[in-house]
Amino acid sequence: MGAPTRGGTERTGRAGPRVAIVHDWLVTPGGAELVLAEMVAVFPQADVFTLIDERREAYGAARGGRRATTSFLQHMPGIFRHYRSLLPLMPLALRGLDVGAYDIVISNSHAVAKGVRTHDRQLHLCYCLSPMRYAWDLREQYLRESGLDRGVKGALARAMLERMRRWDLANTSGVDAFATLSRYIAERIQRAYQRTAEVIYPPVDTEFFTPGGAGRGASTDSARWSPHDFYVTASRFVPYKRIDLIARAFAGLGDRRLVIIGDGPDAAKVRAAAGPNVTLLGRQPRDVVRDHLRRARAFVFAAEEDFGIAPVEAQACGAPVIAFARGGVTETITWGPGGTGVVFEEQTEGAIVDAVRRFESLPERIPEARCRERALLFRSDRFRREFGDFVTRKAREFGPA
Repeated sequence: MGAPTRGGTERTGRAGPRVAIVHDWLVTPGGAELVLAEMVAVFPQADVFTLIDERREAYGAARGGRRATTSFLQHMPGIFRHYRSLLPLMPLALRGLDVGAYDIVISNSHAVAKGVRTHDRQLHLCYCLSPMRYAWDLREQYLRESGLDRGVKGALARAMLERMRRWDLANTSGVDAFATLSRYIAERIQRAYQRTAEVIYPPVDTEFFTPGGAGRGASTDSARWSPHDFYVTASRFVPYKRIDLIARAFAGLGDRRLVIIGDGPDAAKVRAAAGPNVTLLGRQPRDVVRDHLRRARAFVFAAEEDFGIAPVEAQACGAPVIAFARGGVTETITWGPGGTGVVFEEQTEGAIVDAVRRFESLPERIPEARCRERALLFRSDRFRREFGDFVTRKAREFGPA
């Protein structure tokens, strides 16, 4: 990227602007980490800063030995198991990440990264995956699911989150421009920060997630399904993903098989909800996930997600999607005639059961090619192009300080 920037090449003496990318934390691979990887692909010489990095060796090897710079939290005993409980320390740890020598600072933030300290000669752009969930829209849900919605501990937790909310709002003034991953989150940013955000859909690896070409277990009658096929869902088992709800719904659909891939804090709850027709595979490598997506009747999704990469990966493999009609998924699947899935309006067992039956009663099967075509709207090269254009355009708009 050769656009002029605050400070520009005259200050640094380099052929182009120096870029720092600030990421919340590198612990569990997920959507935020996929975005980070593509940002690095757009700016391969950028330096990465993060609060903690559990995968320092692997990340450094992938970048030719260049590790991410971490905060003092990296050296605390047990940090990778308990980092979420140290949320109140994160603003202090973030202030210790020195990005003052860079022309452009890009924060890839769903929590605190957007609050990194910059100065007025720098351009700070934030790709906001979400306003801090714990402090804004999902605060009461977070407290309830953590058992902190009552008593003295609850009062202390609520006060801490209110303090984090004020900190988060105050630090948005240091962001020159926002981009985000869906219209759904752009609206949340407007409500929380009174700031507009440009929508750049996040990258999905449509080169890895591809149709298998072997069909979806159908019988010779192309309008019907084999009795041996299955539905699938794949996710980390955390409360808002509602994997236990999907399992309970299929327990009431005893003649349909469901395969669940993943693990996490809600594992016991998911196991308790699973009937004999539900298979729990635990966490699996990507190729196993892809194999199941290629062969499944449909992918089932019950979360209200900011974007929701998993339903797009399913469509990339040719699988239709049965989804809760809230959040980013309303921007990634289509329904009705010519659609790529079926939706349900309530997060209840009955609504999921009804959606499965409506899906099975469609007059014709949803073509794999239609699902694949939809998924290609969210491919990685599109993200790289649009995000690179966003940074270049904003750098030109702001110009040298």
